[in-house]
Amino acid sequence: MTVTSAATAGASAPSFPSSPDQHLGREATRATLRVQSLMLAATREHLAARGFQELLPPVIGPVTDPGTRGSKQVDVDFYGHKYKLMTSAILYKQASLLAFDKIFYIAPNVRLEPLETAVTHRHLAEFHQIDVEIRDARRDDAVAVAEELVSAVVSAVVRDMPADLELLGRDADAFREVVAGSFGRISHREATADLNGLGHPQDPAAEIDWEGEEILSAKSSRPFFVVDYPKGSRGFYDREDPAAPGILSNFDLIAPEGYGELASGSEREYDYATLVTRMRETGENPAKYGWYLDLARRGVPASAGFGIGLERFTRYVTGRSAVWEASAYPKLPGVVSA
Repeated sequence: MTVTSAATAGASAPSFPSSPDQHLGREATRATLRVQSLMLAATREHLAARGFQELLPPVIGPVTDPGTRGSKQVDVDFYGHKYKLMTSAILYKQASLLAFDKIFYIAPNVRLEPLETAVTHRHLAEFHQIDVEIRDARRDDAVAVAEELVSAVVSAVVRDMPADLELLGRDADAFREVVAGSFGRISHREATADLNGLGHPQDPAAEIDWEGEEILSAKSSRPFFVVDYPKGSRGFYDREDPAAPGILSNFDLIAPEGYGELASGSEREYDYATLVTRMRETGENPAKYGWYLDLARRGVPASAGFGIGLERFTRYVTGRSAVWEASAYPKLPGVVSA
């Protein structure tokens, strides 16, 4: 099925740059990065005003997030021990709540994505996330924080950077519902049924695939949440809903206009025995997660949180054709670059 949207129809993205000066010399790149800088400032201002503590995330560790849709992790030699570059700092976010009740990171991540993702317009091998975690929170608490944050950041750009949006050809009217905080919500079951009805074969037991996300996104004029993914479709840290066995208390945030997924989040599993069971169910070896499970055995707080892909978020706000255009030094899967 062919997807047509503001993000894909007639898209004429410039060719991937052969050198940094080719990319950074483009006025559109400079405007995009100016907008991204304001987005980061607005993120920090919004979260700090609501009691969130910013922490610096780890870059390497003995283990990292395994739930990364077929991408490979990068090993580093840490004084004779095999460590990983972070694909996501989610395990450390839970640990950070031992110090503060509400935290956030601006976290670098490295994922060696499959080569076929180089043409999705949505994947980078190196990217950043706005990572948020809230102690004693439920899934819907995290959803509310994500919606308020996205709305506040977009509002700041619309208010303070009209000239850059105009230079990039981005119509501020497209954000009317975002600024108003008018986001939709559908269940994974509803999304799957919708896709299959449109002729896109989506497995109801699996994560919605990239093309499916784009199809749903292209149909919408406002951001929306997909909630309640089936157990087995996500990582061991997404908590199963005790009132609905087989359903995870989690969500994705999908941008409109074909831009696709912006964020993923969930309630976190924190019970030691359940974590070990879930690891085994998802094919993970609990022995790899020694420090994390030791922490869980001693007790980590209940929590919920999410991560927003900064470059994807920037691409949506600035209307760029591809996510690499929202990075100063983009690393496209399979493409050797500076």
